[in-house]
Amino acid sequence: MTQHPSKRTELADLVAMIPDGSSITLGGSFLHRGPNAVVRELVRQGKRELEIIKQSPGYDIDLLCRAGVASRARTGIVAMEGNYGLAPWYRKAVESGALDLEEHACATLTAGLRAAAFGNPFQPCAGIDGSDLPELNGWVQVEDPYGSGKGVWVIPAIRPDFAVVHVNDVTADGDCRVTGTSHWDHIMTRAARQVLVVAEREVDRLEFQKQPELTLVPHFMVTAFTVVRHGAWPGSCWPEYEVSYPDIDDYLVDAEQSLQRHLAAAPEAKERR
Repeated sequence: MTQHPSKRTELADLVAMIPDGSSITLGGSFLHRGPNAVVRELVRQGKRELEIIKQSPGYDIDLLCRAGVASRARTGIVAMEGNYGLAPWYRKAVESGALDLEEHACATLTAGLRAAAFGNPFQPCAGIDGSDLPELNGWVQVEDPYGSGKGVWVIPAIRPDFAVVHVNDVTADGDCRVTGTSHWDHIMTRAARQVLVVAEREVDRLEFQKQPELTLVPHFMVTAFTVVRHGAWPGSCWPEYEVSYPDIDDYLVDAEQSLQRHLAAAPEAKERR
């Protein structure tokens, strides 16, 4: 088997690859398996003018809005899940105009990502008749070319500069796999121009050879990866750990010191001490 040079790097160097003004799609969903170590490092490095693309963000986009990192977004549902409701700093950013929002349904955002992944200029999407989203976003309805007389909304391709995902296992080559649901990560990684990965652990290539069908992202799609244990904190990464609700409670305290305390309590911050 051909072996390639390791794509492993440090978290700070991985995040340094993302220039100001980039568009980023973030893996996971709500409080589950998000690349939160990268999100926090974006804040520490003072990145600005980022566009966030995600069907169901929560803590990740909320933190980026709170810190002034994100200025644009294309999102579906945004929430901190049932325990907390809406993401408060995201909501404030939208209401104040600090965040330029292109509102989507999860299905329309997925359609745009699929169009990019498949190399098409647009992708049909059902289920949005009666919604204001087509008019708000200038989406076009085209007639069925096969003669049914029905119209279908088509969503323009969405190609992020980067897809950033958190995974359970990665090899030195950059092959990645997750345990449990992959959420939106598969289509995100196929649509983006580059893929950056945070992993719970690096494992031997032979482990992936035993069950190659479990590989979610192949190495040739991955630009670089880093390893951060518990990097999805305060969210979950099944079966490694569950959501840390007390830490989310602390994050949601509306005070400057709570944000700094939260960043300092993160696993990657503790590793550097």
